[in-house]
Formats: sequence, structure tokens, C-alpha cells
Amino acid sequence: MTTTFDRARFTRVCGLSELEEDTPKRVELDGTPVSVVRTEGEVFAINDICSHANVSLSEGEVEDCQIECWLHGSAFDLRTGKPSGLPATRPVPVYPVKIEGDDVFVSLTQES
Repeated sequence: MTTTFDRARFTRVCGLSELEEDTPKRVELDGTPVSVVRTEGEVFAINDICSHANVSLSEGEVEDCQIECWLHGSAFDLRTGKPSGLPATRPVPVYPVKIEGDDVFVSLTQES
């Protein structure tokens, strides 16, 4: 299936086949750390830095469409970036993802 999207806004970050289910992959786009996650049949891109502590979310666990910060246990919804519990109170940015064949593209234009 071929999708149409503005390629000028999107950057290829990896192959779909490189993403293991529920295992975050850290990439950098224009100096911005992004965690790319394949879970529940979808691919999500979320800013890789916890809003509570300056640590990488891609080192955490993924469950129920959430990524958990390994340091203090805050979990963030991969669809919205909103935290589901303390200590984090601020959301982290999420980014649009497009799939074309085996290619995964991400745009730093925030969805929320």
C-alpha cells in the first residue's frame, strides 16, 4: 500500500523490520532525541526525554500503549504524550509517523 505525504516534512528514521514489538528505538532528528515504538500494530514517535527528569524514555518499558520512565516510573501515553501518573505532570511531545513499505518516517511537527 502506498501512502501520500509531504516528504519534505518527514525524515526516514529506520526500517519497520528493525523495530521489535514493545522495544523502543532511540533516534535523533535535527538534534532532537526521539523514541520510536512499535506496539499494538502501530508505530509511534515520542520525545525521548522524560518531562520529570532528564532521562531517556527509550530505556524504559512499553506496555498498554505507554512508555515508562525507568528512573521514577512515570508512564506516558504513546498517542498523546500525557503522563498517566506521578511524579511527571507535564506531557512530552509526540510526532507524526508515516510508513511506506518497510520505511518509517517521522516529522518533528508535533501532534500534541
